[in-house]
Amino acid sequence: MTTEFKELVKATIPILKENGVLLTKHFYERMFTYNPELKHVFNMGNQKNEKQQTALAMAVLAYAEHIEDPSVLLPVVNHIGHKHTSLDIRPEHYAIVGKHLIASIKEVLGDAATPKLLEAWTIAYNQLATLMSSHEQTIYNDQINKDGGWAGWRPFVIKEKIKESEEITSFYLYPSDGGNVADFKPGQFISLRLFLPELNLLQPRQYSISCAPNGIYYRISVKRETANAHPDGLISNRLHDHMKIGDLIDLSAPSGVFTLQDQKNKTKVFISGGVGQTPLMSMMESLISEEKLIQETQIKWIHGCRNERVHAFKNRLEELKNKYINIKQHIFYDTVESQNDNLYEGWVDLSQINDNILSENTEYYICGPSGFINKHYKYLIENNISKEKIHFEEFGPSTLNV
Repeated sequence: MTTEFKELVKATIPILKENGVLLTKHFYERMFTYNPELKHVFNMGNQKNEKQQTALAMAVLAYAEHIEDPSVLLPVVNHIGHKHTSLDIRPEHYAIVGKHLIASIKEVLGDAATPKLLEAWTIAYNQLATLMSSHEQTIYNDQINKDGGWAGWRPFVIKEKIKESEEITSFYLYPSDGGNVADFKPGQFISLRLFLPELNLLQPRQYSISCAPNGIYYRISVKRETANAHPDGLISNRLHDHMKIGDLIDLSAPSGVFTLQDQKNKTKVFISGGVGQTPLMSMMESLISEEKLIQETQIKWIHGCRNERVHAFKNRLEELKNKYINIKQHIFYDTVESQNDNLYEGWVDLSQINDNILSENTEYYICGPSGFINKHYKYLIENNISKEKIHFEEFGPSTLNV
């Protein structure tokens, strides 16, 4: 890419900062008008709440800002690549997206979108698409080469459906072909897709795996969301109300970069809000599956939810806490109905915990809504915990910038 074209791309940075979401909203409306089949690929809930438009606007801006050295964005490329492979995104999808993105730039910017500028952004986009699709092919290859691995969609059968709380139900999913399933890194997610009669669409959703790797099945633990005909809650409600033992669901192979790290740090602090504990449950179950690891690892489990009735895995965690003296729990409820030494009233507040959770020889794992993550990430940074020790997962499209 020539210096002239790079400068043209960088010149659009102020416009992207000011009107990036306007551009991406126009882009998605245009693309779904001309290519409505892609509504089966994209999460229409994230279109409705505009999270996807915001995430794309941030990604386009970041690429423009780093056009001189796109390698800076490799961690972001890896994160997005795992999301894309979980949705079976292929190179032909990039061609469609590119066509509509360039057309949208022209339509939104009007006379400011000179032929030179459009040419610069076409080259820039094709460069990014090549980078992304090449990396995603590497991820697909890794998935295929695992024992029990696959790429694309594979039918699974629901063999168990267990209620974990008033809101959360676990689904035990086994491959319908009778084969094994690939192991995964604790903390990763799978995508599933169901047909939604309300939208007349196939719709994908991503759910964290909530069990340890076992080569036989995956477990997801799903919170029932309030639907009200909004796409956000339609899949969770369909799973809770309509999917029965014996029903089939299409799954993609495990993906994701929010994973349990190497065991160099002997203390793990798990911080979750609501259903955000599901990937952390996978990490916990993985640690206890190896006797040596659980004996050597100090675990601080910090969780917040509204009350005891919506607290999933409560009994399981009590069982583990009683079995292993190196597991400590700190639970926050909006309303506390009974007294307990490690039970707190209100939202999760790390400063209230008197358990030596701040230490450089510690890894921190945070999962929950973006505001929840921001709050605790900021607290840890302000207390001199290095960024490298803090790992987090934001549910939905990534909009955090920390």
